[in-house]
Amino acid sequence: MSSDLIPQILQQTRTIAVVGLSAHPSRAGFYVPAYLQEQGYRILPVNPHLTTALGEPAYPDLASVPDPIDLVLIFRRPEHVPAVVEAAIRAGAKGVWMQLGIVHAAAAAQARAAGLAVVMDACMLVEHRKFKSK
Repeated sequence: MSSDLIPQILQQTRTIAVVGLSAHPSRAGFYVPAYLQEQGYRILPVNPHLTTALGEPAYPDLASVPDPIDLVLIFRRPEHVPAVVEAAIRAGAKGVWMQLGIVHAAAAAQARAAGLAVVMDACMLVEHRKFKSK
């Protein structure tokens, strides 16, 4: 991964669809998107078990999101990543970010081949804090 990819994504992203956003404040799937929202990003929750989250309507899947998506932030187990990446490509997202602990090389290669920026196994909150401190 290019060392300037993460700062570039953090600067250019405005709207983040969070697949697997959690309703539980103690889980990273909640507090990471909440932090990002506080930093000015628009968060679009994607979770079929929620109707709203973080003051935004929640969507059952990426195909249901009516707005343009800059980045898809993935909080799902690795076996679910290929389907999320395919949906991100269909949705016209510019990038996918697999949260810390999530790696799927084949899905990452598919996303890159479709022209999407890809980050794997990195916490967006941690990376944003590093970026802000520079």
